[in-house]
Amino acid sequence: MSENNVIKTSTQDTLTLALSKGRILKETLPLLAAAGIEPAEDISKSRKLVFDTNLPNVRLLVIRATDVPTYVELGAADLGVAGKDVLMEHGDEGLYEPLDLEIAHCRLMTAGIKGAAIPQGRRRVATKFIDTAKRWYAERGIQVDLIKLYGGMELAPIMGLADEIVDIVDTGNTLRANGLEPREWMADISTRLVVNKAAMKMKHVRIQPLLEQMREAVVRKRTTAA
Repeated sequence: MSENNVIKTSTQDTLTLALSKGRILKETLPLLAAAGIEPAEDISKSRKLVFDTNLPNVRLLVIRATDVPTYVELGAADLGVAGKDVLMEHGDEGLYEPLDLEIAHCRLMTAGIKGAAIPQGRRRVATKFIDTAKRWYAERGIQVDLIKLYGGMELAPIMGLADEIVDIVDTGNTLRANGLEPREWMADISTRLVVNKAAMKMKHVRIQPLLEQMREAVVRKRTTAA
């Protein structure tokens, strides 16, 4: 890894914002620009992980969505942008969640083979959201055997590996294409801005204006869309 890609611990003079790769990144960058924060180079054309911005002492990290809460919680980043699904699975220890960015909307749901009966006893459930699923089923008194998968969730019921799955549903097209249907709603998901609790105290003078700028950008986007 080159020196430019080495993540250094955030200092008192630097604000570090961790961004989630993929769809969330594409929808976050316009919000950041509306808040006056722009990367110094085109992120989509670079293999770098750390980016300077047009603002002195503000930098961006571009990492896997599932890693964003860890970077923020442990102080490698002061702020982060991650989906609510990731935050639910990670837990909120060490994090504040002051702002819903209102992007990358979807739902966390259970799903199974279309028309198949739901088992009355213990269920086998495939998901990457193990802790979230465990809490949800426990709250409803449903006993489950949880199977950790990282992708291709729809295949689990088809191949008899699981009775149902817990996964993110957007349009539902992937479920339908594989003979599955959504069952029970678990949570509405959108992208959130999170802040390290210690940084919020130590760097409050710098973080609070950024939060306000982001909040105003979200409101403007919402108003324009309406």
